[in-house]
Amino acid sequence: MNTTEDVKNEQDFSVKLQNAKRSLVVVHFWAPWAEQCKQMNDVLDELAKENANVVFIKVEAEEIPEVSQKCEIEAVPTFVFFKNQQTIGRLNGANVPELRNMIKQHIDTVAPPSKESADPNEILNNRLKSLINSAPCMLFMKGDRTQPKCGFSRQMISILNEHNGKYSTFDILQDDQVRQGLKVYSEWPTFPQLYANGELIGGLDIVKDMVKDNELKDILPKDETKSVEDRIREILSKDRVILFMKGEPSGPRCGFSRQIVDILNKTGVQYAHFDILSDEDIRQGLKKFSDWPTYPQLYVSGELIGGLDVVKEMQEAGELKDAL
Repeated sequence: MNTTEDVKNEQDFSVKLQNAKRSLVVVHFWAPWAEQCKQMNDVLDELAKENANVVFIKVEAEEIPEVSQKCEIEAVPTFVFFKNQQTIGRLNGANVPELRNMIKQHIDTVAPPSKESADPNEILNNRLKSLINSAPCMLFMKGDRTQPKCGFSRQMISILNEHNGKYSTFDILQDDQVRQGLKVYSEWPTFPQLYANGELIGGLDIVKDMVKDNELKDILPKDETKSVEDRIREILSKDRVILFMKGEPSGPRCGFSRQIVDILNKTGVQYAHFDILSDEDIRQGLKKFSDWPTYPQLYVSGELIGGLDVVKEMQEAGELKDAL
């Protein structure tokens, strides 16, 4: 059974990396005084049992400062990923889902050439190519899917989730070499960047345009683990007031949607929207979920208020603003 290994000193660390050769090595830099580190050591033990082909190493950061300094450790817990004795990834903090995701992401990554056999640009380009191709759909962003660290990344995650996308992420804030190198490699200066089947799709504006043109669903792998009902509940949980409509508030695509948008805008209440024309699964599934056969549909706190006629009646009775 695969187990985690403790590093005794700097030489022991080097030997363990050498012995691993082209296998993935996950190094946990930890400290005994940090409760999160103790919890993550337990997680590492479980991951070792699940991943027989991965080498898991623990380094007590303050006891072996030479290794910590070499790996640029600033806080614990920190996880550093190696292949062929070279760093290929990093995760700061106790984020178990992202740790699992990164192990899955890097386990099949092609090991970069040794430093003696290639120039730095070739090494970096090989690594970028491996990262891009590590999943059918790959998003390079600030933060991760559970904690986006900029508005553009947050919007991109929201779009991919709403379309039931199956994708992996890479946090560029954890690796400046990837962050800067990808701008040159892809000739795209900003983030997030979305790739499908190894090809750059583009940034947030491109993806938004693809949603409007109903093209995103054709290139985005589907997450088959989520049911339509699960997706609907997830969408409803994000915003207190949400309108399922044809088009969007700035460009409604049917008269009923235009009328309900006009009514809602007059209340001054903020609301989110979902374009049912962009996702046929949600369009058909919501009718069954709500037992309401037509659109638009307005929800407050996860509960259906109704369609256009109901909203008109509430407006005329002076009840709409209070309900919202």
